[in-house]
Amino acid sequence: MRRIAPDRDQLLGIVAEVFREHGYEGASLALIGEATGLGKGSLYHFFPGGKEEMARAVIAHIDAWFEDNVFAPLRDSTDPMAGIETMLAATDSYFRSGRRVCLIGAFALDESRDLFASQIWNYFGRWVTHLADALARGGHAPAEALELAEEAVAAIQGALTLARAADDTGVFSRALRRARMRLGIAPGD
Repeated sequence: MRRIAPDRDQLLGIVAEVFREHGYEGASLALIGEATGLGKGSLYHFFPGGKEEMARAVIAHIDAWFEDNVFAPLRDSTDPMAGIETMLAATDSYFRSGRRVCLIGAFALDESRDLFASQIWNYFGRWVTHLADALARGGHAPAEALELAEEAVAAIQGALTLARAADDTGVFSRALRRARMRLGIAPGD
């Protein structure tokens, strides 16, 4: 029976999970092929640049999701607090309440960091900038807004790591609750 190749979004999702599970260095083409059901020839058809191109495409795919679901609400919401609430809800959903590793964060810590440094910094930098801008529009002084934004993004990323290390998603939930309070979002909003 002939296999039906996944579409590009499905393929990127599968490849992302292989990178999440094995890291960039450990994600061999054999593992990626096994997960996707595609041979090396098909993988190179989709990604002529090999594993590095796959990783760049995965980062861009994740970045696009965050642009639509996290950054745009922060940037475009006429009510900055509603935009921040949307950011927190989307972040919780994306990371499956602490059960999913932040792949871009993992790449930042991996030996592959230098390959993807500009994409990684662009992602985190935009997150902090858009959150700081929303906080400033909500009444915080610019310097305070920037500090709060850095603190919130760092808390989210750190909580993902700690939740995984402790095998306790409650760590992530509690960190999001504290971030809500620090950012001025009342519980239950």
